[in-house]
Amino acid sequence: MKSVSELASEASGLFVLPEAVTRLKACMDDSAASIDDVGEVIAFDPGLTAQLLKVANSALYKFPNKIETISKALQIIGTRGAYDLALAYGISHAFKDVEAKIIDLDRFWEQSVSCGLLAKYLAERKRHRESERLFVAGLLHNIGELVIVSMYPSEAQRCTAYNARVKPAELQAAICGFTYADLSAALIKEWGIPESVYKPLQLIHNTTEPADGLDEQLLQLAYVLALDNVNTELYPSYNNLKPHLHEVLGFKHEDLEDALDITNLQCLSVISLFNPGAFMLY
Repeated sequence: MKSVSELASEASGLFVLPEAVTRLKACMDDSAASIDDVGEVIAFDPGLTAQLLKVANSALYKFPNKIETISKALQIIGTRGAYDLALAYGISHAFKDVEAKIIDLDRFWEQSVSCGLLAKYLAERKRHRESERLFVAGLLHNIGELVIVSMYPSEAQRCTAYNARVKPAELQAAICGFTYADLSAALIKEWGIPESVYKPLQLIHNTTEPADGLDEQLLQLAYVLALDNVNTELYPSYNNLKPHLHEVLGFKHEDLEDALDITNLQCLSVISLFNPGAFMLY
């Protein structure tokens, strides 16, 4: 199998971000751009416009009144939050043609969305200023799996055979020589997306010691909670949770219970926003 950087380089040409997302990134990189400029770029793409309005009116936010315009959505979510959510939509859209035969795509998206929602919820509890960015990082932590499904289907299938003793990341490292999160981070970097999204993903599985950065701490905890939450037939509650993962953040067990209860309620409706195959299901 090729190296992570070679695979990421190849995949960035196969899985192309929608033009509106690329334009939005250029707009966000331009310090002179205004909220109106951002709104114009979003309005240029009807799919992205519809998506952002759906997200603004979803369980992700619970606003009391219906948001019917992009300008209102931008006022409430903020331009940075809107960019992060557009990114999530654009990347999930880039993988819309991946075949569902090799892996359980519903489980893939459940794990991805659960991790994203937990990261956002925990970030908000820590008064993190960019909780949408943590949602996006959590949502995208495993997109490397979709690359392997497309390029190395038999290896992808072997990587689904994790069990109570061998965790997914350990199996991926044994079969591919890297984890899916490593490939996700490399691909996101290849697309020119900011370091603040991909850097925490490089450390998401380094859970033997407490992480130094808040982003890394939040994502590691979100990942482990989501892993146990989605694979209940393999892992009892908190099976993979090392105490330092929540203690370093000052969270007690009841805080984790609340996080799981609240994000589980949001999960189904949010999956329908980001899983390209779920639009027909829900």
